[in-house]
Amino acid sequence: MEFANDPNIDYKALVKQGYDRCAGAYNAARQREAIPELALVSSRLSEGAKILDIGCGAGAPIAQTLSQHFSVTGVDISVEQIRLARKHVPQGDFIQADIMTMDFPQSIFDAIVSFYAIFHVPREEHAELFRRIRRWIKSGGYLLTTVAAKDEMPYTEDDFYGVKMYWSSYGFDHYCDLLKSVGFELLETTTLGHGYTDESTRPTEQHPLILAIAV
Repeated sequence: MEFANDPNIDYKALVKQGYDRCAGAYNAARQREAIPELALVSSRLSEGAKILDIGCGAGAPIAQTLSQHFSVTGVDISVEQIRLARKHVPQGDFIQADIMTMDFPQSIFDAIVSFYAIFHVPREEHAELFRRIRRWIKSGGYLLTTVAAKDEMPYTEDDFYGVKMYWSSYGFDHYCDLLKSVGFELLETTTLGHGYTDESTRPTEQHPLILAIAV
């Protein structure tokens, strides 16, 4: 692990290029079935509801599962991940972009989901990201997102499926306060593991999962 504090490095470009290069290996290691916790949001929505998946990756299994009943838009910074998402979920609408460059209309989505993604965005942008998310969600709509458990200075690791990768996050309590400050009410919190297929060969991870309603 190395602290990510070099002003000469574009860490977003590092994330983009990293996932472009490791997409095949990374997706082969991910769980194939959608997590049961996805029902926290899907059970509250009507057929055909509009959902945004931030950091959608290759689309499987989250966007793929949601698209069976809902209209799904996915955004991911990786060109290769979006190429795969369009292949895996042809009925979805997938956009290759940094989420911080997106400007969706106000109150367009019934729900927004994001799994294992926000910690790849520089944490100094998180407050603005959640403000945008609140603006994009209809009042009474839902946000289901993983956040980090503890506050960690931005860092990189050299061998994430053969590439260098970047993480940046605040702690769980900070995100709870942030969500409340931008117009969400927390409904439920739980934790997820790391989401890989072979849990036994990997260190245990706990990713807080928050379900919130836009008020």
